Amino acid sequence: MTSIKDIARLAGVSPSTVSRVLNEREYVRAEVRQRVLDIVKEKGYVQNHVARSMVLRRSFTIGVVIPYLFNMFQRQLFASMEFFLEQHGYKTQFFFLRWSDSSEQAFLRRLKGETLDGIIFIHELDNPEIYQYIQERSLPVALCTFEKREFGFPAVHIDEEASAELAVDYLIQRGHHSIGCITGEHFSFGRQREDGYKRALAAHGISYSPELTVRVPSYNPEAGRTGMLSLIRQKQPLSAVFAATDELAIGAIKALCESGLKVPEDVSVIGLDDIDISAFTTPGLTTVRQPIFEMGKKSADLVCEWIARDHIQEKVESFTTTIVERESVRTLH
Repeated sequence: MTSIKDIARLAGVSPSTVSRVLNEREYVRAEVRQRVLDIVKEKGYVQNHVARSMVLRRSFTIGVVIPYLFNMFQRQLFASMEFFLEQHGYKTQFFFLRWSDSSEQAFLRRLKGETLDGIIFIHELDNPEIYQYIQERSLPVALCTFEKREFGFPAVHIDEEASAELAVDYLIQRGHHSIGCITGEHFSFGRQREDGYKRALAAHGISYSPELTVRVPSYNPEAGRTGMLSLIRQKQPLSAVFAATDELAIGAIKALCESGLKVPEDVSVIGLDDIDISAFTTPGLTTVRQPIFEMGKKSADLVCEWIARDHIQEKVESFTTTIVERESVRTLH
């Protein structure tokens, strides 16, 4: 069986240099790093992770916090994270949380008993004790899809308000002025996307009508269906709907079809996220794309960079969003 000492002898370097290469540490010249990696590949060397953990006093495990009822967007996001964490040599441990204080308190108790090298939050938590505990322990962390500026953690997200404004502006530019909004009751991104909806209306001199905004308890298709049915029952003139997520938009289209209305002939619908399924709905969903795969990669890179360097300067990455045109929006003029 090939050992680190064997690799070092063949590469003409010290075992500690081989260790730095395998653990993705700095201070190794590029040509030396490549020579070591070529020999590792040639000899089929596989690290003993149990021994590695004991020697380095690390678990090589990253926690990922996600909602108990996670949606398609979050599924794509953590799939990307898991892939890139594995590339960095880490396995993942998932923590599924409900929208309740008791669930967050239970998570904090469990977290205090775990041995993690770092943690990524997809799920935004309300309990400040959790973030304070992580900060006090200097546990490497990355926030994905939201910020907590008061704690100075690295964060990966989009400009939620600007992205929603982009979607609603797209509708207005196509002649729509009576535009409904379906958003969620929970999390900062739902409020920010509603603010973007309002900002787009104001920018075009369109009065905001509170009765055209529906807030639902979740962000899944069933909640979108319920929200759209609520808008229909109000019998307000409506030519288009902005849904704060694609899953809400998919549910809204379902409700419109059940009510005998056609999309986009009677009502146009636009979403936000561009999850994979949005290209396969009928009609295809026009939406605002956030780069999910890239955001997952960046989150993994940030937490692993912190672990490797034992520190990281505060870093916030805001990704650009773009309109994806499909068939769910029609032009009125």
